[in-house]
Amino acid sequence: MSAANRRFSIGAAAAFLLAAIVPAGAQTGAAKGDPIYLGVSGPLTGPNAQYGAQWKQGFDLALDEINGASGIKGRPLAYIFEDTQSDPRQSVAVAQKFVADPRIVAELGDFSSPASMAASPIYQKAKLVQFGFTNSHPDFTKGGDYMWSNSVSQSDEQPLSAAYAIKRLGLKRIAVLHLNTDWGRTSKDIFVKAAKDMGAEIVDIEGYMADEKDFRSTLVRVRDAKPDGLMLISYYSDAALIARQVKQSGLNLPMVAASSVYSPKFVELGGDAVEGVYTASRYFPEDPRPQVRNFVTKFKAKYDKEPDAFNAYAYDTMILLAQVMRESGIDRKAIHDGLAKVKDVPSVIFGKATFDPNTRRVSGAMNVELVVKDGHFTVWEGGTATR
Repeated sequence: MSAANRRFSIGAAAAFLLAAIVPAGAQTGAAKGDPIYLGVSGPLTGPNAQYGAQWKQGFDLALDEINGASGIKGRPLAYIFEDTQSDPRQSVAVAQKFVADPRIVAELGDFSSPASMAASPIYQKAKLVQFGFTNSHPDFTKGGDYMWSNSVSQSDEQPLSAAYAIKRLGLKRIAVLHLNTDWGRTSKDIFVKAAKDMGAEIVDIEGYMADEKDFRSTLVRVRDAKPDGLMLISYYSDAALIARQVKQSGLNLPMVAASSVYSPKFVELGGDAVEGVYTASRYFPEDPRPQVRNFVTKFKAKYDKEPDAFNAYAYDTMILLAQVMRESGIDRKAIHDGLAKVKDVPSVIFGKATFDPNTRRVSGAMNVELVVKDGHFTVWEGGTATR
C-alpha cells in the first residue's frame, strides 16, 4: 500500500443585505417550470468574501449537472444568496427573511459557526433545515433537529491534527496560535487536550483577532517559550500572514496548520514562507477516487483552475440536497425527514455520504496528511518535521 493510500484512513452594516438570485438551469434548458429555491446565508463582501465566491463556484457546477439532468422532478433547482459578511447580527436578519419566504425549502450556511448558531433558533422554530456545510463547531448540530451538516466536527479533526504533529512529525513542545473566535477557541481547546493526552507539552497559547496584521510581539513570546513547533488554528489568509512574519522574525520552526488553511490561496498569499507547512484535508484533488477525478476535471473545464476544499463542500452539498429532494420531496418537512433516510450519496469529500442520526453529521470523511512542497500541496511522505 502506498504512503498516500495509507493516509486516506479515517462591524458590519446590518441593513446591507445583497441578494443574488441565481436562475439555475438557464443555460441547459433541460429543467423547466418554477424554480425550487434554497436560501444561502454567507459572505459576499467583507473579510470572508472569498469564501462566498468559492461557494458559488461549487454550487453552480453542481447545478449545471442537476438541472442538465431534468432538475428535481423536472423543475430547476436554484438559490437565493443573501450577503451576511458572516456577521451573526446579519445572519439573524437573513434567517428571519428566509423563514418568512415560502419559496425557500432549506437554508445553507452561514460560513462561520458563530454566525450560523446565532440564527439556529429561528430556523428551528420555523422548522426550516439549516444546513451548515462549513460549520465544524461541535455544538452546531446540537441547536436542534433542523440543524444538519456535512462538515467534519472539530472534535474529530483536532485530535487528528494533534496526532499528525506529535505522533507523525515528532513534535514535543508546541506553541499554539489561534483565531480568537468561538470556532478558534473551541478548536484550540480540543487540540490542546488531545496534544497533552499524547504526551506533548503546550508551551504557549496565543489568541489573535481576525483583523490582526502585526504578530511581532506575539512571536517574541513564542520564541521565548522555546517550542519545537507551531500549531496554527487559522484561516488561510491569516495563516499565510503569520507564516510570513515567522520567517521575517528568524524563527526556524516547523508549522502545522488546521485544515481550514487548505486552499491554493494559502500558497499564493504565503509564497516561500509557507514552504514546508504541514496540514491535512478532507479533500485532495490528486485523490484517485472517481468522484474526485470527475469533480476536478469538470471544475477545471468550467473555471480554468484547480478546486479547493470549499468548492468541494459546496458542490457536495448541492448534490446531496438534490438527491434528498428527489427521494423524499421538496417541502420543508420532507427535506428534514429525507436527510435522515438518504444513504450512500456519491460525495467528493466522503466517497459516499450517509448521516449519523445522532449527530446529524455525515460519517466517514477521508483524511490526507499534506505538506507544502515546491509551491504546491503534496502528500507527506513521512519523516520527522523539518523547516
